[in-house]
Amino acid sequence: MRFSFFSRTKILSLFFLLFALVLIGRLFSLQIVSRGFYKEEASKQYATPSSDIFERGNIFFKHKDGQLVSAATQTTGYKVAINTDLLKDKEDAYKKISKVVPLDYEEFILKANKVSDPYEEILKGLFKENADAISALKISGVSIFKEKWRFYPGSSMAAQSLGFVGYKGDELGGRYGLERQYDEVLVRDKNTPYLNFFAEVFSNIKKNLFTDSVKKGDIVTTIEPTVQSFLEKELEKVKERYNIDSIGGIIMNPKDGSVYALSLKPDFDLNNFSKVKNPLTYSNPLVENILEFGSIIKPLVMAGALDAGVVTADTTYNDTGSVVVEKKIISNFDKKGRGPGTSMQKVLNDSLNTGMVFVYQRLGKERLREYLLSFGIKDKTGIDLPNETGGLVSNLYVPRELEYANASFGQGLAFTPFAVIRALASLGNGGSLVTPHLVDKIKYSDGTSKQISYETKPTKIKKESAEEITRMLVEVMDKSLKGGLAKMEHYSIAVKTGTAQVANRETGGYYEDRHNHSFFGYFPAYDPEFIVLLYAINPKGVQYSSQTWADPFLDITKFLINYYQIPPDR
Repeated sequence: MRFSFFSRTKILSLFFLLFALVLIGRLFSLQIVSRGFYKEEASKQYATPSSDIFERGNIFFKHKDGQLVSAATQTTGYKVAINTDLLKDKEDAYKKISKVVPLDYEEFILKANKVSDPYEEILKGLFKENADAISALKISGVSIFKEKWRFYPGSSMAAQSLGFVGYKGDELGGRYGLERQYDEVLVRDKNTPYLNFFAEVFSNIKKNLFTDSVKKGDIVTTIEPTVQSFLEKELEKVKERYNIDSIGGIIMNPKDGSVYALSLKPDFDLNNFSKVKNPLTYSNPLVENILEFGSIIKPLVMAGALDAGVVTADTTYNDTGSVVVEKKIISNFDKKGRGPGTSMQKVLNDSLNTGMVFVYQRLGKERLREYLLSFGIKDKTGIDLPNETGGLVSNLYVPRELEYANASFGQGLAFTPFAVIRALASLGNGGSLVTPHLVDKIKYSDGTSKQISYETKPTKIKKESAEEITRMLVEVMDKSLKGGLAKMEHYSIAVKTGTAQVANRETGGYYEDRHNHSFFGYFPAYDPEFIVLLYAINPKGVQYSSQTWADPFLDITKFLINYYQIPPDR
């Protein structure tokens, strides 16, 4: 009896083991070997669409007090589908439905004419009142289902940086911006329009067996929504006033790289991104496009010369208004000379190209290259946005004098706006290169969270050199910008303007009548909380960046000081 009992137990255990092995083998065959076939078959066997068919992690903006505000979330609504076998009168159905919600006739008829198609969506994203009205029509072959979709409460706010969720072929996922950068964290398992019992049972086996799972969660950004809104309104006003082709701005913490606001115009409504005619509007020039920024690069070169000890703020030269380098005449913006005794401080105050050529000649090719490259202008910044581009600095590797002379005042070198703001931030933070970033924290679905840390590395300049160039830039603000009228009595603010010709990619030269206007400033200058970078491509009816940007910069500065209640520093 006892022997018989144990024998039966062993046989039963062996049976269950064999059954499990067969089941595992069958699952492997279905999910891995025949995955493509059954995926196609499953798509033909729709069950009822689910009320939670779309789930995705949230993206949050963060108020200055730490309160989170939704930037990207899900909203619930309804969609309408037709069964072509049950739809008896197509024309009548179209007339009745289109009275409730506008419906494209040709598209509707095309779907309605499909043979034996049990499910064709004709409307999506409906709210309850419209869904109820269509349901009340009681049209045979017309069904209404609950759905969820991605919703952006700010509409166009930070559009290029947030990105959106859309299809690429049959795959639904994050496209552009943070939606793409953090897609693996934000995506959830049920990102398909239909649920099917067969597909549900065998879903995700391949992923679980062969890939490391990425923890799912919500993204908390450093973007402050009130600051973001203010910046966007300022840029829109400037764009309209000067009929600017494209315009951008960044507000960042120069000490740690946290981005409080970033904006581009033209932008688009994230909730209606399919209406955008030019797909380039989706891209983010702040990280993807390189520009020649002109004179705002001068402080980087001057800082290197100060650090190397080849000039001081009081070093002078004879400014005749122009200088010849390899038979090429380089002139000041106004073609005027300031005469003998022109100081390096005057060079920054008046943005003199001849003075920067003098600085370069004191510094030399090798040291000019070393200092500029130490500011990271050639490299990607490591910002948490997709498609970042490195700088174009090939002119720093040629033997000719002319390219170095041009580089000294910001011509012939091109960088992304984020590369520039990172380099300039090092002048205010004591000589460190921070990593610009938009994401502060990930809040995981399991209740844990992860504070994201970012790299900081040194430049070539010493802290004392950074303090001296800051002092010189404060004098630019106090004595030069708007003729000294821009000075803020109780706040030290370091600034510099930049006007650069637009490169002609076809001829290799520059347009005579097109310019880029840029402006940067950080404050309070000796312990800065903010750095602001503004640029405009091809503004019309205005000659210099000081005219384009001085007042908007002052408005932004005053807003930030008041909003964050920054105490006076002088």
